[in-house]
Amino acid sequence: MAAQGSASGIVLTGEPVTSLAEYRRRGGVAAYEQAARSDPDEIIDVIRRAGLRGRGGAGFPTAFKWQSLRRSDAHTKYVVCNGAEGEPGTFKDRMLLRHNPYQVIEGLAIAAQVIGAKGAFIGVKKAFAPMLAGLERALHELRDETPMASNIEIVWGPDEYLFGEEKALLAVIEGGLPLPRVLPPYLHGLFTGAYGGPSEEDSNPTCVNNVETLSHVPQIIARGPEWFRSFGTADTPGTMVFTVLGDVRRPVVRELPLGMTLRALIDAAGGVAAGRAVKAVFPGLAGRVITAGRLDTPLGFDSMREAGSALGSGGFIVFDETACMVKVAEMFSHFLHVESCNQCPPCKLGSGRISERLERLMAGTAHPHEVEEIAETATWVTNGQRCYLATSEQLVAGSILDAFPDEFAAHLSGTCQRRHDLVLPKITDYRPGEGFTFDEEYGRKQPDWTYV
Repeated sequence: MAAQGSASGIVLTGEPVTSLAEYRRRGGVAAYEQAARSDPDEIIDVIRRAGLRGRGGAGFPTAFKWQSLRRSDAHTKYVVCNGAEGEPGTFKDRMLLRHNPYQVIEGLAIAAQVIGAKGAFIGVKKAFAPMLAGLERALHELRDETPMASNIEIVWGPDEYLFGEEKALLAVIEGGLPLPRVLPPYLHGLFTGAYGGPSEEDSNPTCVNNVETLSHVPQIIARGPEWFRSFGTADTPGTMVFTVLGDVRRPVVRELPLGMTLRALIDAAGGVAAGRAVKAVFPGLAGRVITAGRLDTPLGFDSMREAGSALGSGGFIVFDETACMVKVAEMFSHFLHVESCNQCPPCKLGSGRISERLERLMAGTAHPHEVEEIAETATWVTNGQRCYLATSEQLVAGSILDAFPDEFAAHLSGTCQRRHDLVLPKITDYRPGEGFTFDEEYGRKQPDWTYV
């Protein structure tokens, strides 16, 4: 899908690419061939000068990640593409994989070549297989006709949210459950056993990059870092594939330049209904709620952090003034409670404690002290965490309580008149012109304790 008439399209341009011949006509494979002829350090320098930052949520500089693995003395290294998207309100990775899987694979092949990786993997949820049938076709075509995909494999994994956590992703590639480890992939990589190798030389450091991050790589190499920097801002160059949904008139997946304001992004999705105002925006579950007074914040990793929230992976869930924020908190907290792998007792018990009290608030059976218990629990839910899930619980539930105390009071008194018919935006598909479909049964899903 093109960026809705925008001239800013980089990774979502033209019609979907359905053959290697079509990809070559658009200039595909040339970037890999250029990288293969070049000194790897020169390619890393191109990515560094472009200022590419990871599009998976953290915004870590891609060149720094690649360079650290290239310089490692380890005997064996790996590269992994994280396509296990599952955060509420986000569909950009699936859009990219379906629109142009060749581009994603080429970016991964370049990363593997530059780092000197023994092998590379694309981790994707098995539930995505029907919509991403072209991914395997693209990989087979590239294997048959080019040298770039000979060491790349696709791993179809479970539907759990934590499959998308980079350490849990490695566990699934190894054939295990999506259970986050303690050490990061660059210290404890693939196929090193439960606790990694005894020395740096056999720790198999592994580079994990997001689908969108890798999609940008061929374009940067082919067109140059200055071209990429002509979009976006000094600290967050380029474009981003945004998902915008909720109480907007035209929910959409759209590529736009970074640096535009959040207000402008919401306007690009048609804004909210006439006569209503934006009340709250969530960057998926990556950061604190963004209230109406901060809609003019530029969209960049640093600017959004300075505003007290996060850019995340570009998925924004919008609520207008009619929405009940206690319901929103209960909906998001239930998701995090259900998706906890239960390895860390504070996360397992704390998310359940918060979720239960929010459910009682919605049912009208909560006691006043339980609102204080939500706030208190949020302070220790992150203790001992192995992944970001508990932080999401703390930031989302805690920030909603801080921003909308009157709505919690209204539920305690039984006087809330706001809209409660909200659906968790766990996206199952998106079609331009048709819109989103959601997993509407998810709200009734119960925690799975089989990992305990």
